[in-house]
Amino acid sequence: MARRKQRPEEPAEELSVHELIEGPTQDLTSARAALAARGAPEPPVEATQDLSALAGDRTQDLSALADDLTQDAPAGDRTRDLSGAAAAVAAGGAATLTAPERTGPEGRLRIDLPRLPAPGALYRRALLGALPGMGGRRRPDVPAVELGVTGVPVDPAHLADYDRVCGFRLADRLPATYLHVLGFPLSLRLMTAPEFPIPLTGVVHVANRITVHRPVEVGETVDFRTYAENLRPHERGRQLDVVLVGSVGGEEVWRGVSTYLGKERGAGGGPRPDRGDRPTPPAASAQWRVTPRVGTDYARVSGDHNPIHTSKLGARLFGFPRPIAHGMWSKARCLAALESRLPEAYTVEVAFKLPVPLPSTVAFSASGAGGGWDFALHDARQGRPHLVGTVR
Repeated sequence: MARRKQRPEEPAEELSVHELIEGPTQDLTSARAALAARGAPEPPVEATQDLSALAGDRTQDLSALADDLTQDAPAGDRTRDLSGAAAAVAAGGAATLTAPERTGPEGRLRIDLPRLPAPGALYRRALLGALPGMGGRRRPDVPAVELGVTGVPVDPAHLADYDRVCGFRLADRLPATYLHVLGFPLSLRLMTAPEFPIPLTGVVHVANRITVHRPVEVGETVDFRTYAENLRPHERGRQLDVVLVGSVGGEEVWRGVSTYLGKERGAGGGPRPDRGDRPTPPAASAQWRVTPRVGTDYARVSGDHNPIHTSKLGARLFGFPRPIAHGMWSKARCLAALESRLPEAYTVEVAFKLPVPLPSTVAFSASGAGGGWDFALHDARQGRPHLVGTVR
């Protein structure tokens, strides 16, 4: 029987990410050499695979805690009930939660987790919840809860792997988008609660804004907190913002706001986008070939194993003819192209347009504006927009 020839676009085991993504990337071995030169111990192999290495085998069941938030009890009673729920979880053998505190002007209840959750378990929960009769009761509004975790370290080898996948230069300073990856399991924990108003399966990431107050270095540990806000109608369903805040030593150093759209049948009432003529894309300053390997490699370093990015079957189940690139990979790749021109503190904001199918060729463009940068990512052949963004 004749063997099927491998298509040029299919990933081959002998190819590195450096060969698959054009741009200033470096091999992970240089990161290990740098660690050895500094006398730092090399992280174990499993710690470089994904962020689940930071988590234990068991995660807290937020749904049991969120049930207390849905009760129409006075604020003091809700705090007491939630503490009781945490004690019950601890009695069942899971890791203990600290007693919740009411924080901020919004009156959210703070729940501190002992460690970052494992993304793989959360995605399995989300997929099971999508089955008929398995989903929980969705809230009509965002839960008044804030999750937190303290002392999250940065694995230098994992950072180097992320830099390679996204095209950043190898350095001890964390890219702005890396902190999104580092704290994403905490936000994912919030979004996979059965009561969360928008189910994770089929959710569309439509925008992301990151503010860097100051650079974060490899040796620093980061405290994260996350919450949802601003649930609002959209012509195709409902959308909301998931906020992730990173602090070092009690000082906020980084803030990310991701806007997600949950599609719903018969939706309406939200603002309609401009249906005018599509503007001519700006002249490209670079073209990048994006192969299927990008989806699997970014899933590995980010912990985002949504099958629409890594599986042909998974993509088809959600209406895509083939896998699509992660939106945050596209943003990171654009930011890497501007890396040497970024200030110490800035805000980078993007709107995700059409998905980047895998494989494809994309065109990157950037121009100075307003003391910062305007940039965009388009389909190299037809000029269809994938992403538009600004740095200010």
